[in-house]
Amino acid sequence: MATEAAGVASVETRLRRGVARAIADFGMIADGDRILVAVSGGKDSYTMLALLRALQRRAPVHFELKAVAIDQGHPGYPDHVLEDYMAREGVDFALVREDTYAIVRDKLGPEETQCSLCARLRRGVLYRVAKELGCRKIALGHHRDDILQTLLLNLLFAGQLAAMPPILSADGGAHIVIRPLAYCAEEDIRTFAEIARFPIIPCTLCGSQPHPQRKVVGQLIDEMERARPGTKQVMLAAMGNVRPSHLLDKNLWKTLGLAVAGEEGVKREELMGPERLYEERGRTRLA
Repeated sequence: MATEAAGVASVETRLRRGVARAIADFGMIADGDRILVAVSGGKDSYTMLALLRALQRRAPVHFELKAVAIDQGHPGYPDHVLEDYMAREGVDFALVREDTYAIVRDKLGPEETQCSLCARLRRGVLYRVAKELGCRKIALGHHRDDILQTLLLNLLFAGQLAAMPPILSADGGAHIVIRPLAYCAEEDIRTFAEIARFPIIPCTLCGSQPHPQRKVVGQLIDEMERARPGTKQVMLAAMGNVRPSHLLDKNLWKTLGLAVAGEEGVKREELMGPERLYEERGRTRLA
């Protein structure tokens, strides 16, 4: 029992540290902020809300949290699940009913993946509701694994080197989107959610399946992690260790005033393989 309790504590500690570090690294939260926390009933948004509420109690700055869920009109959506949980936990919560599912059905055929359009419509509703509630910042529950998948999706299928920004000016500058779970591993979030026994609402009510390319990329990254544990953390570290002069973006070269790349400007880490880099930086720092 003691070993199990220690494991539970270490998971929560990693998640709290990851959230605190992401917020500090990118200045996500400032004194006086009123933040809309988007909750869906999934493990990620439940965990994000719990961690932000814990941070709110001990942070040196004052900020407000407003949890918001959207009932998009999916058949059988159990709206009472979130309402009951939020009331029980004393969360400032609003459930917004907006039938975007009807729009999705009108625009897409039954065999087409609905997730992308559904997400865009949901974001539009969130921007509107955030304005109505006086929340300039919107917190989304994307985590480390989501960001890594997006990086590879863009690299392999979109021809660009980009992932999900940890903080983003959105809706014409009217809102700022933050991703406090950017450094948090999905396996830790899953474990935390199981321990907390959050009442999960499945993301399968519409019958649509996730984008097949994202699924393939996710499986590829998971296979690499199984073959070489620590790969995901090395990939995450790479996104914070960018060498613009060693990429082929001519416009970026012009913006930075580069004429030629020099090896003298290369940090020692660039000359290491991933195994050596992982050892040098240490598991604690990357966790």
